Amino acid sequence: MSDKFVSVRTDLALEAREYYTEKNKTDVPGIKVNEFRDGKVWVSRVEVVNDEGERIIGKPKGTYVTLEFPEFVHYDGESIDEVSKSVAKELSPLVKLQDSMTALVVGLGNWNITPDAVGPKVVSKIMVTRHLKEYVPDSIDEGVRPVCAIAPGVLGITGMETGEIIRGIVEKIKPNLVICIDALASRKTQRVNRTIQIGNTGISPGAGIGNKRMELSEKTLGVPVLAIGIPTVVDAGTLANDTIDLVIDELTKQATTGGPFYKMLMDLDRNEKQRLIQEVLDPDLGSLVVTPKDIDKVIESVSRIIANGINIALQPALTLDDINKYLN
Repeated sequence: MSDKFVSVRTDLALEAREYYTEKNKTDVPGIKVNEFRDGKVWVSRVEVVNDEGERIIGKPKGTYVTLEFPEFVHYDGESIDEVSKSVAKELSPLVKLQDSMTALVVGLGNWNITPDAVGPKVVSKIMVTRHLKEYVPDSIDEGVRPVCAIAPGVLGITGMETGEIIRGIVEKIKPNLVICIDALASRKTQRVNRTIQIGNTGISPGAGIGNKRMELSEKTLGVPVLAIGIPTVVDAGTLANDTIDLVIDELTKQATTGGPFYKMLMDLDRNEKQRLIQEVLDPDLGSLVVTPKDIDKVIESVSRIIANGINIALQPALTLDDINKYLN
């Protein structure tokens, strides 16, 4: 990673790229970005195209699509459906399956901890059809694709590495595609619970809470892996660091140019400041993360958005109304 790039607590490729450009006042080499609006959703497509881009932002080469939507979406049923369709629109080109091919949906995370429960919540809303296609094929439309799903839990609950469980399932049922859903961490509070990232490079379970486990990717599982994540937490150290940066920037504006106080502010080593904040926080707070107070309501709505998006992308022969009738 570039010596100009300070590691920040984020799982979003968009934010890693933003942080580099803010600090270095230049675009990231080896990164292509395309941004546009789709209804209520702002879409940013970040492509890491070479080794230099991968090294600088710390993300594997591939495509990362970020969808950002307004906070009110969580409280409006029509808006939830609209954002779901935007998710499906970005996910569908990555789902390279024929009708007879099987997709495995994996909900990562701990269902007992609300900010980490988005994966299992999504799985509970997936249109599961593999068993019907296998045992009662005449009772289901020919255009319906076989889909299976699992929420494997976490090491502390099962005593097994999530990667080991998923690898065993993949070896047994031989899906043609794996879609993983997990909670992530953002470095900006305004993106928490309002941003969805879709990537085609796989995922490390537990990344959002700083507890990375075995990577789930085409390299480890032998089949293509798509990762869908939503930041549900923000790191306390990042919050403190950004707050201090805002204070320093404001003091710099107010200080007399060329004066000793102005010179002191300009000479501050912001890399050293971030390390100091972490050293102060770690003994008492450890790797503290923060989540909004309405997390229960929000996780329910965002899991519906992601599940509907996946269902539409995996079942192109059906409408969202057809899917909802099946689930209900």
